[in-house]
Amino acid sequence: MVMLLDKDVQTKEVLEWKGLHLFHFQGSTCSQKTRIFLRMKGIEWTSHHIDLARKEHLKPWFMGINPRGLVPVLIDNGKVIIESNDIFNYLEERFPNPPLMPPEKAAETRAMLEAEDDLHLDIRALTMRFVVPALLARRPASDIDSYKKLGTGTVGGKVDPNRAKEVKFWSDMNEHGGITDEQIMSAFDRFRMQLDKFDKILSDQDYLLGEEISQIDVAWYIYVRRLVDAGYPISKLHPAVGRWLDKLNTDTRFCDEVPSGGLLGVFTSVLHFIQSIRSRRLVDVVAVNK
Repeated sequence: MVMLLDKDVQTKEVLEWKGLHLFHFQGSTCSQKTRIFLRMKGIEWTSHHIDLARKEHLKPWFMGINPRGLVPVLIDNGKVIIESNDIFNYLEERFPNPPLMPPEKAAETRAMLEAEDDLHLDIRALTMRFVVPALLARRPASDIDSYKKLGTGTVGGKVDPNRAKEVKFWSDMNEHGGITDEQIMSAFDRFRMQLDKFDKILSDQDYLLGEEISQIDVAWYIYVRRLVDAGYPISKLHPAVGRWLDKLNTDTRFCDEVPSGGLLGVFTSVLHFIQSIRSRRLVDVVAVNK
């Protein structure tokens, strides 16, 4: 579990906070799934919205809380927990009812969360190519240089290798003028392989761990919703996953946290229109490169 040590945190005031606090962003996939989880648990929390579009996550104050500069971040009576799946596990222990991790399937749950976490940069790549226009998606070199200097750069008292991964992702994006076709092909193939497995599972049961909803459904719902936004043909390639998604889309605990439309929806629609004219949609890139 990624719980920061006091020496990892420069913004010391949060170490004195009482109660449960969440730093999050409305359009962040990891923030969305965490809000759904909190809602399903019936947990009260104090909201601290970090506007990624305005680069509030790169300000010294926030980088002093999470040296990775990412949301969500949970503060529980001065304890600082980063990474959404670790927040899931922490809250499941802290608030066991209603249970969202069947005890007899704890190992399976962790494995499926790890599979989701391994695809984090893949969902980001698809987002930055097919959901968010390049003008908004790219991070200038000045922001990357600032990121390198801010925060302690440590997690658990040790130099954090994840920061180097963040720097590489954004630097590569600048170097290549955006997300490359190779990145898209790799992301598409990795998601298709995982969703093929889920399609078999969901052919015989209602949810990913059985007949009861769990935190795995929460985590993967968000990814599948984002894939749909990117133009991934879910129902065509994975019909059982498509039916599962349709069912969860009727649950207000889920769909309310991932609203459609808005300014980003307008941007995405315009982006898809331009890409369709140029035959550069996700399905086009995949077909061209197959």
